Amino acid sequence: MADIPLLINTPEKGKPLLSIVLAPGAGALMDSSFMEEMARALSAESIQVIRFEFPYMREFRKTGRRSAPDAPDVLQSCWADVVDQIGWPSQLVIGGKSMGGRIASMVADRLGVKGLVCLGYPFHPAGRPAALRVAHLKELQTPTLILQGTRDTLGTREEIAGYTLSQAIRVAYLEDGDHSFKPRKSSGRTYDQNMTEAVRETAQFCRSLFR
Repeated sequence: MADIPLLINTPEKGKPLLSIVLAPGAGALMDSSFMEEMARALSAESIQVIRFEFPYMREFRKTGRRSAPDAPDVLQSCWADVVDQIGWPSQLVIGGKSMGGRIASMVADRLGVKGLVCLGYPFHPAGRPAALRVAHLKELQTPTLILQGTRDTLGTREEIAGYTLSQAIRVAYLEDGDHSFKPRKSSGRTYDQNMTEAVRETAQFCRSLFR
């Protein structure tokens, strides 16, 4: 199998303390504005950030034609191939935005990675709160950080309080944030504040795994 294209942000000063592998959300490229912002900010925290795209988005990059995400088994296999390509899974933190983090959470235990970070977890589809995507999260063993906007329509703070999640999972909330962490102007909170907090939480979590 050919190597999967990777986009790597390596800290400029000194050797990176650790590496995190991030996948984008459904319909997004690995160099979307959100992914770029997270990668640059985490790199400034001496964390190497490695990004990739799932097959259907690699095809979109080539042809410009959009399609639905690949089947779940294809998405999971892609994650496994990326981790195998990079090597040293026990030294990697994996995760991503929305669907990218969700698929990572489905393979984290099997791949034996060091940790998992989900940047806005899609606990259910928008407008369908009964269609939960939490079954595997009850038994997850990999140390996990979920960063969630308090008014994320794919899982609000109030909804998440009613879910049964593994003790390996910690959920950190970004005040008034939506699924992309953006707050309302009326909240008095800014997007930059939420992104700064998201980066800080992610960096602290990653470092805690290697103490």
